[in-house]
Amino acid sequence: MFAVVQIAGSQFRVQKDQTLYVPRVEGNAGDKLEFSDVLLSTAGDQFTTGKDVKSVVKVEILGHVQGNKVISFKMNRRKGFRKKHGHRTHYTKIKVTDIA
Repeated sequence: MFAVVQIAGSQFRVQKDQTLYVPRVEGNAGDKLEFSDVLLSTAGDQFTTGKDVKSVVKVEILGHVQGNKVISFKMNRRKGFRKKHGHRTHYTKIKVTDIA
């Protein structure tokens, strides 16, 4: 059994006991959340989509982490212009506890 759920503007295919990294979600480690924006769910051979989906995905927050550093560098040759920016995207590590 799996479901496609929308979390923080991104779509994820989730199964029970799966851990994944999603864009930062408010909450502390150990908090339990429910996502009701399920786009598709399966139960055996039956698929339900659209407004017929009544499933809810229950998750537990394991912690907050940062992604790899991304560096943006701009330069104009022979002008002495150099600009260096960098950032690290914030993610939340979650574990799917149940799809009901």
